Amino acid sequence: MLRTILTTIALLCLSQAAYAQELTAEQRSACMGDYEKYCKGVTPGGGRIIACLAKENDKLTPACKKVLAAAEKK
Repeated sequence: MLRTILTTIALLCLSQAAYAQELTAEQRSACMGDYEKYCKGVTPGGGRIIACLAKENDKLTPACKKVLAAAEKK
C-alpha cells in the first residue's frame, strides 16, 4: 500500500514537472484549472497536453483559449 502511494505521488510530481516544461508560465497560469479538469490523465510530452486542451476548446475558460490561440500563431 505504501509503495502504491509513493508511486502515485512520484507520478504526480513528474506529471506536473513535465506539464510545466511543455507550457509557458502564462499558459500554465491560464490553463491549470482546465488541465486539471479535462487533461489530467494525459501523459505529458510531445505536445499531448496542448493537443488535449485544444480538443476540449469549447469547454475551456476564456483565458486559456486566449493563450492557446496566441501559441498556435507562433
